[in-house]
Amino acid sequence: MSTGGGMLRLLVTGGGTGGHTYPALTTIRAVQARAASGRHVQVLWVGVGDGLEARVAAAEQIPFAQVSTGRFRRSPNRRERWANLTDLPRVPVGIGQATRIVAGFRPDVVFATGGYVALPVGVAAWLLRRRLVVHEQTLAVGAANRVLARLADRVLLSHRSSMRHLPVRAQRRAVVTGNPIRPQLLSGNPERARMTLNLDGGVPVVLVSGGAQGAQQINQLVAEVLPQLLPVCQLVHQTGPANIEQARQVAAGLPASLAARYRPVAYLHDELPDLLAAADLVVARAGAGTVAELTALGKPMVLIPLVPTGGDEQRRTARHLAEHNAAVMLDSPNPHRLCEVVLDLLADTGRRAAMAVNARLLGHPDAADRVADHLLDPPAGTRPGDGERAGRR
Repeated sequence: MSTGGGMLRLLVTGGGTGGHTYPALTTIRAVQARAASGRHVQVLWVGVGDGLEARVAAAEQIPFAQVSTGRFRRSPNRRERWANLTDLPRVPVGIGQATRIVAGFRPDVVFATGGYVALPVGVAAWLLRRRLVVHEQTLAVGAANRVLARLADRVLLSHRSSMRHLPVRAQRRAVVTGNPIRPQLLSGNPERARMTLNLDGGVPVVLVSGGAQGAQQINQLVAEVLPQLLPVCQLVHQTGPANIEQARQVAAGLPASLAARYRPVAYLHDELPDLLAAADLVVARAGAGTVAELTALGKPMVLIPLVPTGGDEQRRTARHLAEHNAAVMLDSPNPHRLCEVVLDLLADTGRRAAMAVNARLLGHPDAADRVADHLLDPPAGTRPGDGERAGRR
């Protein structure tokens, strides 16, 4: 990594969902930390004004510029087909806006994490011959990144098996870095989690999470299996803010001995690293960020993919981990099956240990630093904006 002085102008684009937004934020922090000793980093985030990325940039006090862009909906219904048509004119408008922003900011590198907002900004970077680095979080490469991979100087992948989804020329510029995760997740203290949540150190801990907003399907499943699971484990359940009262009512209806082992919480934030360190088993969705965190930590997991998602990505991801014996996938979950799987795993410490090893083999705890390296140092032998132009010479 270069440590020389001077300024690095970093333009970041990507958003729409947390899966695109939070890896971008983690990467910004990693670049700033890695360059702190010798270089000043000036960051501009470009996205949609009403998107998650705008709110995150504002909260982090990162300068933000807005572009208009269209969204292409895969396998659309009648209403969505009409929306695709009405969104189409926004694409050239967004490219024009992005071109003016890129020309004005003059970035040394443009970092795109996907989502439909990344497309016009990535195209603008290519047109103006700015170095373009694309990062893909999911197993199947997203629609925007499939286009930008043809233009990028470097394509960073979270999974080695994603390589086959890229055009042949883009594969030559692709590197597997993993999906950036927050570094604090790697330094959790299990004893602190036991103290904070009053957990019994001699009883296995199961963490159930449907993500920051919770998941109604998972919440309902958990409510039905608590009487069977709580005699053998403690269960910390992230319900989401909208469902916490319902979970508390469920807890109130349990026998006192079982209710003492059930911890419903609306949201996990500062305590999450410690709780992950303490968890013997995690039940969760199969989102890209969740899977990146759990594999980096080497956690045995039961994955309940959200269906449908764009490109069926959660089911693909869960199946991939199950094939590597790093997770159990519940494709069509029901209370009986969830209960059976969790009880079997809690009873089989050897299987859980093997799953933990396999998960860790698929994980990339250093992903943020590896991505930052590619932004701080241009690939040897390339110039800004080479991308697919090099292949056409």
